[in-house]
Amino acid sequence: MRLGVLDIGSNTVHLLLVDAHAGARPVPFASHKRPLQLVAHLDADGAITDQGQDELISFVKEARKFADRHGAEDFLAFCTSAIRESANGAAVLQRVKEETAVALQELTGDQEAAMTFQAVRRWYGWSAGSILNLDIGGGSFEMAMGADELPEVAISVPLGAGRLTRDWLSADPPTAKSVKNLRRYIRGTMKEAAAEFASLGEPHLVAGTSKTFRSLARLAGAAPSAAGPFVRRELRLEDLSLWTKRLAAMSVKDRVNLDGVSEARAAQVLAGALVAEAALEAFKVDSVKICPWALREGLLLRRFDTKMFEAQEPMPAVGVGHVQLNSALQDTPWAGRAAL
Repeated sequence: MRLGVLDIGSNTVHLLLVDAHAGARPVPFASHKRPLQLVAHLDADGAITDQGQDELISFVKEARKFADRHGAEDFLAFCTSAIRESANGAAVLQRVKEETAVALQELTGDQEAAMTFQAVRRWYGWSAGSILNLDIGGGSFEMAMGADELPEVAISVPLGAGRLTRDWLSADPPTAKSVKNLRRYIRGTMKEAAAEFASLGEPHLVAGTSKTFRSLARLAGAAPSAAGPFVRRELRLEDLSLWTKRLAAMSVKDRVNLDGVSEARAAQVLAGALVAEAALEAFKVDSVKICPWALREGLLLRRFDTKMFEAQEPMPAVGVGHVQLNSALQDTPWAGRAAL
């Protein structure tokens, strides 16, 4: 089965097509994306402008045609904080639906955290034990932890790299005072959020997802993306702290020349580094493993699971229990035992 997922994020709009069948991992078939920073299209009231809406609708139409052309049998489309937190988010979603026939599903921050966690759990498996996952987006920062398929605690806070850059780091290069003030704000917010996980104990594995974590790991010497997803990548706090200081002294123009830093994300990589550093300090961990799967894969896996259990014929090794399992899957909350 070929499944497609359209991700309307804060920095990019991205369509991913994967092939999957029962018992197999999803294999990427094709990808189509475009840089689109919706936060750059906000007016003084925090509403997405007509120009921003036009660009979004143009890509959604393009993505739908791309998926149809490549034989996608199922199609998911979702949006995160970029639209969720805009003043006219509901109106934008309605316009997209009317002009493209695509209904964007609006995910809450906690849902983002939980679905990303599910992808990480599938990637590392049950032998990983308890997992803490950290994900730095453009508008928000998600944390989730648990020992099961879905997390026991999932939290989203407004510490996205794009948001923080826009609100705190206006100068290029940033002033020492602005970096100091931002670091203080991030640490205060992070300390409060990390306290919600205290009752879960120490995780057996700490993972990092998102382009920001991958870029920071690349800066610190991890293998490039061209080496493939199965190469082990890790980001150590010691290296991260060193690079945070270096980035704070560099202009955006200079950052573009660094390994792993794209032109579209060069401005916000410092804020992302400050968030990552504060997170590792708050959770008292020395390093984080970079997981290649994240939110898109989590939603695809969940969708495929549902499709598999809805099949008319029983799946091998499932037997008579597949009906009950299907019902349980549909009733599963987004974040495990936590009431999110």
